[in-house]
Amino acid sequence: MDIILASQSPRRKELLSQMGLRGFKITSPEVDETVEEHMPPAQVVEELSRRKALAVAGHADPDDLIIAADTVVALEGAVLGKPADQRDAFAMLSALSGNRHYVYTGLTVIQGDQVVTQHECTTVTFRELEPEEISHYIATGEPMDKAGAYGIQGYGALLVEGIQGDYYNVMGLPVCRLGKILARFGVEPLRLAAEKERRA
Repeated sequence: MDIILASQSPRRKELLSQMGLRGFKITSPEVDETVEEHMPPAQVVEELSRRKALAVAGHADPDDLIIAADTVVALEGAVLGKPADQRDAFAMLSALSGNRHYVYTGLTVIQGDQVVTQHECTTVTFRELEPEEISHYIATGEPMDKAGAYGIQGYGALLVEGIQGDYYNVMGLPVCRLGKILARFGVEPLRLAAEKERRA
């Protein structure tokens, strides 16, 4: 059995390794990310994570375990994905300034005919940002490949005033929820970590 992460995100790769999973493969599925207008954010991320996992499963062995995730930021019901350009990033960060928003990550794990899809939601509050600060942050390049145009694990931490829920969810992979899902497939990261320590 191979464990396959259906994402090229370095953050998801890092978090999966932090969970104690080693030797997993990485692939980046090409999927249509178009969804129905006004679809709730939780449904959006579940649907897109499912599409990614199924795309990889179609080329994998039946006993391979596929993990896929999709993350969006939601502000007042509007879904914010990755910014199209710097102007889009500025608009997103200006809208988030001084406001509370929600980060949703959908998770799908597939092995053979068994499919589990869930989502996690974390509440994040931004402090008031000056336009010059937003421009400086965009100049770092960090916002351009991230949902909502910020990364909480990087310079974006300077923008965040408070958080309620799973911090790792804001990074793009809700570790606690994923651990519980993996246990349903017989993969228990803590047991694997304990066995590794005993062999050391």
